[in-house]
This record gives sequence, C-alpha cells and structure tokens, in this order.
Amino acid sequence: MEEKTKRHVLTQAILALETEEECNLLFEDLCTIKEIEDMAHRFEIAYLLSQGKTFIDVEKITGASSATISRVNRCLKHGKGYRNVIEKMKNIEK
Repeated sequence: MEEKTKRHVLTQAILALETEEECNLLFEDLCTIKEIEDMAHRFEIAYLLSQGKTFIDVEKITGASSATISRVNRCLKHGKGYRNVIEKMKNIEK
C-alpha cells in the first residue's frame, strides 16, 4: 500500500471513532505507552501555549525541555493541526 493510501486509511479509521474509549483502545493498539504519553505531553504544551503561558511557565508546569516547547510552539504558530483542534475544543466547552 502506498504511504499516501496508508495515511488516508489511518485517518479514516480515526475519524470513525465515536468515543474516548474507542480512541484509547485504538491508540493503545497502534502506539507504545511512551508514544501515547509523548503525544499527550506535546498536546498539553500546545494547549498551555495557546492559553498564553510563557515558555518558562510551560517548562515549570510540564517539565518539558526548551527544545520540545520550541518545537511545539513552532507547530502551533506555523501549522494548523494544534490550533484547529484547540479551537474545536474551545467551542465544545462553550
């Protein structure tokens, strides 16, 4: 299967999930515990930065390295994934 097709199939599988439990079950099958923890950690960093926390605040709260915070910040500013999901989460909370 081509890489593009593999990503499409994976994306469609994720979009088919309906509950948090289904998401957790899939992630536990797809990823190691460390990979899941790393993804959750990066998302926490993105969320805190989107709330206006400084690098120093984020480092103190999460224990993340400045390199990790910088990478997440770059993705938050120049990418669309984190921002899109965080905005959707804000709309759900309202």
